[in-house]
Amino acid sequence: MATIEVTEDTFEQTVTGEGIVLVDAWASWCGPCRQFAPTYEKVSETHSDAVFAKLDTEANQSLTAALEIQSIPTLMIFRDGIMVFREAGTMPAPALDDLVNQVKGLDMEDVRRQIAEQQGSAEA
Repeated sequence: MATIEVTEDTFEQTVTGEGIVLVDAWASWCGPCRQFAPTYEKVSETHSDAVFAKLDTEANQSLTAALEIQSIPTLMIFRDGIMVFREAGTMPAPALDDLVNQVKGLDMEDVRRQIAEQQGSAEA
């Protein structure tokens, strides 16, 4: 599967659905972003069951600020509407492929339980 572009208008709808969505926050002037792009595209072709999205931080500055993106590239991974990974920087294709497989293997019931416990202790 090829990558798709997300914008301020399509981001929420894209990441809140069922399944796995990766989001690469990038900018055209960013050297590391340009270096990571072919790796991201290559890995997207081996995981047709996941959505690989790209967020142009320059064209979507309000969303970039709302997501508190401080450095690029930043990779975010959502599963079933929950952000399960976020990290700035690049990674080689084998590491990204492994990361996608780890997200596929997550027990989402356990993730939801942990989130509920954290929210409960934060409110106490």
